Amino acid sequence: MELTESIAACRLCAERFAQTRTRHAPRPVVWIDPAARLLVAGQAPGMRVHESGIPFRDRSGDRLRDWLGLDEATFYDRRRVAILPNSFCFPGYDDKGSDLPPPAICAATWHDRAMAMMPALRLKLLIGAYSQRWYLGTRRSVTEVVRDWRSAPEDVICLPHPSWRNTGWLKRNPWFETELVPELRRRVGQVLVA
Repeated sequence: MELTESIAACRLCAERFAQTRTRHAPRPVVWIDPAARLLVAGQAPGMRVHESGIPFRDRSGDRLRDWLGLDEATFYDRRRVAILPNSFCFPGYDDKGSDLPPPAICAATWHDRAMAMMPALRLKLLIGAYSQRWYLGTRRSVTEVVRDWRSAPEDVICLPHPSWRNTGWLKRNPWFETELVPELRRRVGQVLVA
């Protein structure tokens, strides 16, 4: 079975998801391709993505595409952009209605194989703490990691999550939009054109 089909058929977390407030079944959202040049590595799909099967098909996606300077057609071209969250499935909500963290078993099971099947990647965007911890092994805060963007590996740019919940963070850190976003757009453009 091809890797993408294996991931799509994964049910490792079925019992875990059945015990969440949402009591949902796994629905892995797989958006990877061997030709992809740009990797968007995030946390996990939200409820809207779980329902639609399309990653970042929400307000967070609108903000992310704006940061990247990409239209929807380019962003959703799997031959150009891969989307690899820490968990391919929506992890559910806790009793207070907050998103549960992505189950670690997902990345541990699938990520090495997914990365190995994408040899054309030229730039990795690490969105949020879970992704930054997984790929960089860091325990620093998102603010520290993102602020230190000039010291990241050449093929990595770390970003905060584009969620509306981070609007306050963006206001407190204006350097993100004035310094990092223009560089992000430049590098994304270079990678997708080259």
